[in-house]
Amino acid sequence: MDLVAGFGLVGAIVIVSGLVAGLVDRGPISFPIIFLGLGLGLGAAGVLEVDVHDPLLEAVAALTLALVLFLDAFNLEGGGSRKDWLVPALVLGPGTAIVIGVVAGAGVLLLDLAPISALLLGAVLSSTDAVVLRDVVRDDRVPRPVRRILSVEAGTNDIIVLPLLLVLMAIAGGDAAGGAGDWALFGVRIFILGPAVGAAVGAIGAWLMTRADARYSVRREYQALYGVGLVLSSYAAAVALGGDGFLAAFFAGLAITALDQTLCDCFLEFGDAAAEMSMLLAFVLFGALLSSELSSVPLLSGLALAAVVILIARPLAIGLVLSLRRAALSRAARAFIAWFGPRGLNSLLFALLVATADVPGGDFLLAVTGLVVVTSVVVHGSTATPLSAWYGRKVSGEVLAEERFGTATGLFERAEAASNRITPAQLAEMMKSDEPPVIVDVRTRSQRDRDAVRIPGSIRVLPDSVPDWATDQLKDRPYVLYCT
Repeated sequence: MDLVAGFGLVGAIVIVSGLVAGLVDRGPISFPIIFLGLGLGLGAAGVLEVDVHDPLLEAVAALTLALVLFLDAFNLEGGGSRKDWLVPALVLGPGTAIVIGVVAGAGVLLLDLAPISALLLGAVLSSTDAVVLRDVVRDDRVPRPVRRILSVEAGTNDIIVLPLLLVLMAIAGGDAAGGAGDWALFGVRIFILGPAVGAAVGAIGAWLMTRADARYSVRREYQALYGVGLVLSSYAAAVALGGDGFLAAFFAGLAITALDQTLCDCFLEFGDAAAEMSMLLAFVLFGALLSSELSSVPLLSGLALAAVVILIARPLAIGLVLSLRRAALSRAARAFIAWFGPRGLNSLLFALLVATADVPGGDFLLAVTGLVVVTSVVVHGSTATPLSAWYGRKVSGEVLAEERFGTATGLFERAEAASNRITPAQLAEMMKSDEPPVIVDVRTRSQRDRDAVRIPGSIRVLPDSVPDWATDQLKDRPYVLYCT
């Protein structure tokens, strides 16, 4: 692709995404469907030709994955309780192992893959995609703990899958076949060197910007660019020293959030915008690539594998994990979480890593992954809005167990903290005082809809939003919460 064509493609992506954003928010369609479909169409028409080793695809894929991993780590402490990651960890641990095992078994049976290739495919397809899930996790009709489980899982499972994928790639490619010494060196490079370099770049870089901004007042636009610079620097430094750049990018973001560095909000906003444009471009390029690669996959076997991933592996893993821990979730919530484990851009990026590493059969694994991703993007993307609306109607019609909790962790905690209760008469007396309490209506959606009675002067806060709301309130004022 020449320079002019590249500029035109990027410009078209930005313009189209802006024009259709409102329609995407309201209809049963998603950006991945639009841009993956655009890439497939351009590739099939011969307008855009992309192969596995295309430098543009490799550059965009590397930038996208590094940005996504950095932002995932940077966001770990944001938007929820510090303990919220513990619950999705159940899905990321045993749940991921179940998915890998089921998908690998299906790969052997349906596609006659060798065991190591099947395990590679299982690892690649065990990653859920945050891009396809965005319409779901932004929908306030869905109770917050359910959205939190899905968003944290999608935002952190890459760091669980990536090390395993690197090990499997080393086995399949014979990169560490020289004995215990080679494996030890490989382990140091991947699991120690890369994370250490990334953490150092992130921690030192954030510290420098914090000090520079305090002393010289750095302009917002340069602070925003600085964040992208940390991503690129951590990736490049780790690769130059023999480590893994993607793990370095993740640990750079993790170091910043773990050290509680005070950074400009633009630091995250520009990173999100850069990652968004990079992801949309990656979808187009992967679509063009898959337009020629999908023909190498037996259609019926490939679709059968996609059905196993979507209808068997994910629901089985989620069902077992949630049942073992006896989560306080309704049947609707369990089905909702089990369904929304879409495969998308992250799986394609991982599959491209396998293919470009010249792992035997890597191109075929990429094509198989592409077929599963296309299927998942269409199925999950088209059902996000309708199923969220269905779940929202369930929440509005009856009180569901998950509505009573403000965090994902709360779903698994049986003990209820003691709370002081007052009578209506006591509340009436308190309202006559010089410092009357703030009255907060925390009834569930269905209870409030059925009961038209309102306490005058009360404010409305959804029960699953109380923790977020409470963080911004004055600590020295009395509050009275009522739920019935």
